Amino acid sequence: MERATLSPSLNQSYLLSPSRASTTRLHSFSFTRNLSPSTSSIKLQPSSSSVSSSFINGGVSLTRCNAVLSNSSSSTDASEVADIDWDNIGFGLKPTDYMYVMKCNLGGEFSNGELQRFGNIEVSPSAGVLNYGQGLFEGMKAYRKQDGKNILLFRPEENATRMRCGAERMCMPAPTIDQFVKAVKATVLANKRWVPPPGKGSLYIRPLLMGTGAVLGLAPAPEYTFLVYVSPVGNYFKEGVSPINLIVESEFHRATPGGTGGVKTIGNYAAVLKAQSVAKAKGYSDVLYLDCIYKRYLEEVSSCNIFIVKDNVVSTPEIRGTILPGITRKSIVDVARSQGLKVEERNVTVDELLEADEVFCTGTAVVVSPVGSITYKGKRVSYGEGSFGPVSEKLYTVLTSLQMGLTEDNMKWTVNLS
Repeated sequence: MERATLSPSLNQSYLLSPSRASTTRLHSFSFTRNLSPSTSSIKLQPSSSSVSSSFINGGVSLTRCNAVLSNSSSSTDASEVADIDWDNIGFGLKPTDYMYVMKCNLGGEFSNGELQRFGNIEVSPSAGVLNYGQGLFEGMKAYRKQDGKNILLFRPEENATRMRCGAERMCMPAPTIDQFVKAVKATVLANKRWVPPPGKGSLYIRPLLMGTGAVLGLAPAPEYTFLVYVSPVGNYFKEGVSPINLIVESEFHRATPGGTGGVKTIGNYAAVLKAQSVAKAKGYSDVLYLDCIYKRYLEEVSSCNIFIVKDNVVSTPEIRGTILPGITRKSIVDVARSQGLKVEERNVTVDELLEADEVFCTGTAVVVSPVGSITYKGKRVSYGEGSFGPVSEKLYTVLTSLQMGLTEDNMKWTVNLS
């Protein structure tokens, strides 16, 4: 697989010994890719701050820096896109070139971060994230427009805001909205060649916020790391946009009132693995969870929100602390209303689910995924004719066309990176 490498001059001139790495400043340097001369290069411009971290490959310590993507060609050609099988990428990690790292002490504020080569990170075995699960993550996507040059982000400020809300719940400092968005932009531009060609997928963006400082007793960690990495992806479910089959889980529960179900903390996801594994072993795509008190109200699927359609009315469980406030969910609500549909955010019972005309899921990874069947207490109910229903298809088309830049963004949700 094609990988970005340090330019020969940097490899030869700045392989520093450990004793010098902590004090040496690099005043002018650049990285080049193994691409044709007409393609983009990444130039890292140092700031005046002191050396703060090192490249994982090569041990080179660098000053904090701002990343600037410079194009030496006014048009995009095929060599600007990584040479991989874009038709079969699936939804899994594919190592890219760069990640973004920023650190902060407890009670402090995040300072400007830096781009580093993608690779493993080192933390103490007593890190708060490892011992007490003090961590959050976000999920976003970038799409390449039809012109092949411009790249679109979708509502990054919403992800930044959600992370800040989650950080407050988990007793963690968080980047400002501006810091978050700048970090995401820098990471995407640094990995521009990994954004799939139009119609071949998207670049999945994973911002992480972790308690990386060492702590033994139960307490907030003394240090935190904000990290952004990316990976090109295809469809989340193996069915693609074909309908998925869900089973309703009434014994295991994803969240409880007063807990952390409404924030994107890492612990929420490990808790669903048992029920999800059992369901998949039986041939189901995923699990739909009910509330833990009455066991009759819909909550969400393992990693996405749920909607039902009945008589052209779109309904979804209201956000009440146990359900993640999905950004795609929020966007679909607004899109549906803009299309003249009635939308209800309320308690939705499992009985209503079984009587629905259409059922679909929403999330960053799945975008909009039609549900082909629901199984509840041994009873299987099917929807549609093996494809989207009319309402969910319309919502999917409107939203994805906006995300990919195929239609005018009257919502002002996309951010153009060129």
